[in-house]
Amino acid sequence: MYATRNFNWRRLNGDKLNSDLKSAVVDTIIKEKALGNRLKVCIGTDSLQRSSIVEFATVIVFLREKKGGFMFISNEKSKQLMSLKERMITEVAMSVEVAYALCDILDDHNVELEVHADINTDPGFRSNVALKEAMGYIVSMGFVFKAKPDAFASSSCADKCI
Repeated sequence: MYATRNFNWRRLNGDKLNSDLKSAVVDTIIKEKALGNRLKVCIGTDSLQRSSIVEFATVIVFLREKKGGFMFISNEKSKQLMSLKERMITEVAMSVEVAYALCDILDDHNVELEVHADINTDPGFRSNVALKEAMGYIVSMGFVFKAKPDAFASSSCADKCI
């Protein structure tokens, strides 16, 4: 799965990245560190079912300690209908795929990484049906896991980009 998906990354203003994702992330880290900023990266995906199409948005949020942040965004559409649980796990898989591709770079530059899942920890919400599987998947890959209400990369940032 890690080599097959084709993410098309852009900035919030719509500008496409001028290089491949890894190069763009390295350049971003170097630039931000040169400006004296300490970074943390949060990766998350959200989706929305519209008729027979599922739209996904994956974001890489760069947080500057005490100085705001910015993000890279990738959108994707699927014509495959999915149950809610399957959609939640697909969101997590997309986020893990990006985190896996970037984790060595982030480790080399001492940048913290979190993977955010748009899944509610409250059993009263339907998305909770995928919580255990999502947490197990993310943690077993060695990443820090965050779910709602702490998963802002997926539940706020990616949500606004669908």
